[in-house]
Amino acid sequence: MVHIPILRAGRSYRSLKTVSVSHIKTGEPLVEVSQANTGLIAKDLRDLPLHKQTLSQHSVSELIGMCNDAARLFTTADLPLGGGTQSPTDYVEQVSGTTGLPETLCQQNMGKIQGVLENIETVLDGLTRGLDLRILDSGWGVQNERTLSYVCETDALGAVLPSNSPGVHSLWIPAVALKVPLVLKPGREEPWTPYRIAQAFMEAGVLPEAFSFYPTDYPGANEILFRCGRSMLFGGGSTVESWLNDPRVEIHGPGRSKIIIHEGQQSNWKQHLDLIVESVAKNGGRSCINASGVWVTAHGNDIAEALAERLAAIEPKPLDHPEAGIAAWANPKAAHSISSLIDRHLKQSGAIELTSGERVIELDGCTFLRPTVVWCENPEHPLANTEFPFPFVSVVEVPAAKLVESIGATLVATVITEDDELPQELLSTSFVDRLNLGAIPTNQISWDSPHEGNLFEHLYRQRAFQLCDILK
Repeated sequence: MVHIPILRAGRSYRSLKTVSVSHIKTGEPLVEVSQANTGLIAKDLRDLPLHKQTLSQHSVSELIGMCNDAARLFTTADLPLGGGTQSPTDYVEQVSGTTGLPETLCQQNMGKIQGVLENIETVLDGLTRGLDLRILDSGWGVQNERTLSYVCETDALGAVLPSNSPGVHSLWIPAVALKVPLVLKPGREEPWTPYRIAQAFMEAGVLPEAFSFYPTDYPGANEILFRCGRSMLFGGGSTVESWLNDPRVEIHGPGRSKIIIHEGQQSNWKQHLDLIVESVAKNGGRSCINASGVWVTAHGNDIAEALAERLAAIEPKPLDHPEAGIAAWANPKAAHSISSLIDRHLKQSGAIELTSGERVIELDGCTFLRPTVVWCENPEHPLANTEFPFPFVSVVEVPAAKLVESIGATLVATVITEDDELPQELLSTSFVDRLNLGAIPTNQISWDSPHEGNLFEHLYRQRAFQLCDILK
């Protein structure tokens, strides 16, 4: 059985306590993961200032070059894993084996991570809005005849990570190029990707002190959040609730991303069905940027019926099938629990399910949830603005005048309209994190746009700085 160790500032450490994660299909243990306790984490993180000084030996320009090298290594090289190595094929099969994500989608997510690493200069340009990155090396500089200074707010970026999709790890990658060490707590079913990214970086020449990797329990995750000056936390409502008001922690919770079709375009909804299907179902519907709602001002029931017909064509398939598009559930009980929750909510008036066939499917030793479409008559229904980690979408019809006030917190909103006022209303609201004007799928990313918060602004703040004339 494969063993994944703890990384203590880049050094492998095998713990006496381990957790075994089984293959989703066979039920046989696939990987043994060393576990870090809170005492070990607290002891190690006292040295974070030293690790930050070590990483600062690299310039940002050097780190960008190493990111480019890491992109190639991540996707093509046999990299260290425990006492052996892991090939790219091993990686894809192992991620699929513990998470239930089809191998084709694991490969696509691998390409997404490669893309971030290869385009890291563009990513940083978007995060910093064109800052001369040499200023981060010297602490200050002159750009466009203005004196600028930035100070890093932390000795490390902590990241409490999910297991839903490998591509999510692209969000913390820029910290390396921004000269900030990482303290990573992987999701239980997905330790593979953060460990492999760290190994690719170290093989590319980034000093190992930049990478700490602590598989751990809930108290261990809290220890990371308490002790790192800046962190990212991924999870559902109950997981993130106690950290919502802590400015040191950037929350990545439910996305509740939406497609909005408004008035002037309401008669042309059929031409947008492909966009809606992609937004809902891409990556198995597991991402926070997948659309979980279609909000319209007319034709809601017709849109819901057409969407249900299209999504019904996406059938569960074995995880190694080249056309597999739906993920299996690592915990079958969770799939049945979510299905039961949906059924309970459907008993409340105001919502109708339009999915055909059984929602829970057993196939090839795995449990799947079939894509589900619900037509909601009003935005107050509990299924109108909710999100599940599979292709689930509610179609909600609201009057145009109440659209903006009804949508609630939304990570990505794709707005299809000919109206001039609606875009201005949405630009003015704080509810929407990313706004797409026009027929852009919610899952389509842009390298130079921040995602759910700006990592650069999370890690750095601009400092007032003046230089005496005699020193210029």
